[in-house]
Amino acid sequence: MTLDQLNSGDKARVVEVHGGRGLCRHLEQMGIHPGDIISVAGAGAFHGPLLIEVHGSRIALGRGVARKVIVEPV
Repeated sequence: MTLDQLNSGDKARVVEVHGGRGLCRHLEQMGIHPGDIISVAGAGAFHGPLLIEVHGSRIALGRGVARKVIVEPV
């Protein structure tokens, strides 16, 4: 399952990222690593960005990036 398939309020564990080195590094700098528990705090209208919460911080991720983050529901 990918991050963009979660609904508001859902929690999941990051399994892996299907992306290049640049994307992986970018997500790591934002605090998103495999094994982390994240929750979806909200979503933009008309399939806009996802607002996720990880380590107490809220981060907006575009849908294209969210499709590359593989998660498992918790």
